[in-house]
Amino acid sequence: MDYKRLIIRGISYSQTQSGAYALLLEHEETQVKLPIVIGNFEAQSISLGLEKDIHPPRPLTHDLFSKFVVSANYELTSVIIYQIVDGVFFSNINFQNKETKNELILDARTSDAVAMAVRFDAPIYTTQQVLSEAGILLELEEAAKEEEALEMEEKEGDLSALSNAEIQKMLDDAVREEDFDAALELQKEIKRRNKKIE
Repeated sequence: MDYKRLIIRGISYSQTQSGAYALLLEHEETQVKLPIVIGNFEAQSISLGLEKDIHPPRPLTHDLFSKFVVSANYELTSVIIYQIVDGVFFSNINFQNKETKNELILDARTSDAVAMAVRFDAPIYTTQQVLSEAGILLELEEAAKEEEALEMEEKEGDLSALSNAEIQKMLDDAVREEDFDAALELQKEIKRRNKKIE
């Protein structure tokens, strides 16, 4: 089957469901977006998987399962979002044994599959049918980018008065308290400052 590769474009609060997040995947060639509603825990897990520098004090479920996969001498080769039924996405996680090359395919919630894929840097694919049914072409992308830039400027203004040591302490506290959203923002600020020094 001709699968379409997707990249993660971002995670934001869901506009349609309270307390939920929207994972935005994008087909690289056509820029068609695939928005998937996910829970708070999965959103945090995907964000932490993408942000390799932040490590929670205790392993999350996806970290634990990733360690088990490696210990069992398997690797995660790909994730395939193969179907959508009544707004629910269905996905498979594809594994391969490193020695025997035997393949193992597990059915999974899409949010869990993506959380695992980011930990293995594995590609995420979908079908043309799923893209046709659930994909959207965002024409308001430029406006969203401008709004995001303004938000970042405001956040940077709030953090700019703090010293590097204060920001590092806030980051350590956020990780200890498992406030991963705050930790990601502080990590971005540290990276931004390090880039300026370079």
